[in-house]
Amino acid sequence: MPKDMKETIAEAARRLLAEKHVKKLTVKDIVEECQITRQTFYYHFEDIPQMLKWALEQETNRLMGEAGRTRNGEERLRYFFRVAINAAPQVRKGMRTGYQEEIEQIFTQYIYRLFERTIEAENLYQNCTRAELRLIVRYHSQAIIGLIREWSEEDTANLDQIVHQVYRLMTGDITPYS
Repeated sequence: MPKDMKETIAEAARRLLAEKHVKKLTVKDIVEECQITRQTFYYHFEDIPQMLKWALEQETNRLMGEAGRTRNGEERLRYFFRVAINAAPQVRKGMRTGYQEEIEQIFTQYIYRLFERTIEAENLYQNCTRAELRLIVRYHSQAIIGLIREWSEEDTANLDQIVHQVYRLMTGDITPYS
């Protein structure tokens, strides 16, 4: 069964970034890697940022589906941290391609959606308005991004404890002042 052409193009870009360590990703590199014409690339994507966004959205949807099969919000958060830790080297490579802004935006959206789904699944913040809820989700999303940016091997060794504390902060079980 033939693969979807969008998937083929995105996979070629991933290979170029991850395995061939290209410094600047170009359409020429991508079409040569997957042996298609430029017209085929532009038929499916407007430009490289749109292709990156599409690829990351597909991966996000896949990961969200897998995370959704976990038993509770804390397991979902642990799953996310593990994915983020494992993906960090590839994300850093992608950031060096000149598409840092797009990748950061998509990553931020992924985390935001993860928190939205967790809040919905766990029925958290029932007494908050929509505006308050958006602020809470933004706050927690940015906090997680900050943690991941400065993640260390010691943090990896203490992953379960960190996830538990972050989850307790998210759910209001503890406050930063407890």
